[in-house]
Amino acid sequence: MKDLQEILAIARQVGWQAADILRSYYHGTVKDSNLEVQYKQNEPVTVADITVSQYILDCLQAALGTEDFSYISEETYKSQLNHNNSTWVWIIDPLDGTRDFIDKTGDYAIHIALIKETRPVLAVVAVPEAEKLYYATKGRGTFVETRNASVPLQLSSDLSKKRLEDLTLVVSRSHRNQRLNYLLQNLPCKNQKAIGSVGCKVAAIVEQQADVYISLSGKSAPKDWDIAAPELILTEAGGKFTHFDGSPLQYNTDDINQWGGLLASNGQYHEILCKQAESILAQFLNS
Repeated sequence: MKDLQEILAIARQVGWQAADILRSYYHGTVKDSNLEVQYKQNEPVTVADITVSQYILDCLQAALGTEDFSYISEETYKSQLNHNNSTWVWIIDPLDGTRDFIDKTGDYAIHIALIKETRPVLAVVAVPEAEKLYYATKGRGTFVETRNASVPLQLSSDLSKKRLEDLTLVVSRSHRNQRLNYLLQNLPCKNQKAIGSVGCKVAAIVEQQADVYISLSGKSAPKDWDIAAPELILTEAGGKFTHFDGSPLQYNTDDINQWGGLLASNGQYHEILCKQAESILAQFLNS
């Protein structure tokens, strides 16, 4: 198997190329740019999702083969059985934030994560409209890359000067329910910023334009491909991403859903916010 930094170089190149394909659909410059929106379980899927999924899978498999790695993509996972037999698994979201892609908010991203057993060791999050690509490998930090430069990203130690009430929450435009609204209304941090894709939300936190993101499953839950790559980007920059009880997230298990409450933050007040979230939800259940 190739060295992890060699694999990262391949994943970064694939991420940039996939971003260019998505932008061509987004801006209508591709031949026959009709998105052909369909709905699966009330979630939109476009021809761009499917095209980019196939492109990423083809490129990674051509470069790395299928002997050492399994591959799970949002658009193809139902046809991929017995993927848990592999120690190394690629988890791919070719277009995170499809609704935002369709609605032209710009908040969409590409997630590419490499999981070893149940935890991410390599991640790429490309944000096409910002023309930025975030990447990380376990223990080696997070970087942000533009077309001509790459710089490390580390969450500032000055964050401790912020008050809990002054933190900014990034929230979804969709995927809202009564429990989540109650939780967000009762947390002490009242500043909210609406951003689409989880990748874009985490980018806002590592760029220090926001502080906290909360995911709360309802009838459905975020999937492995929504969370795996953004989690490593955040944690390698010095942030935290856990369940409300502080336990780490697990990927490549028998269930692709990430159930329960998840909290991502710049690390400041993380444990306090997790405990407050649990307490507020208990109040909601008793109300």
